[in-house]
Amino acid sequence: MPPNRGVVRDSAHHRLVWAQDGSEAELVYRRRGNRLILIHTGVPEALGGQGIAGKLVQAAIEWAELDHLTVVPICAYARKWLSEHPDAATNVEISWRPSASVPDRVPPEERHEPQ
Repeated sequence: MPPNRGVVRDSAHHRLVWAQDGSEAELVYRRRGNRLILIHTGVPEALGGQGIAGKLVQAAIEWAELDHLTVVPICAYARKWLSEHPDAATNVEISWRPSASVPDRVPPEERHEPQ
């Protein structure tokens, strides 16, 4: 994944992370074959209003482009961001309607809440 300033891939917890001033924002994802499923974007109040959620989605798009993945935006924010920034994903296939086999929630035991 090309470095998107500030975004780090935390593969062990299936998330992209932006850490700043002791707080973490995250985009939780799952890889299923050649699909990158964007499940949830969370930005704590301390980091709000800085465009960080969009940077996380952009980092996911860059990763998908590099690895030839299809992006499945389940996350409402990611869907909205992608629909408002169509030029950002021109080189990536987007699957707007996930299949029934794709989980729409992260199981509680896999959930990592930002501190």
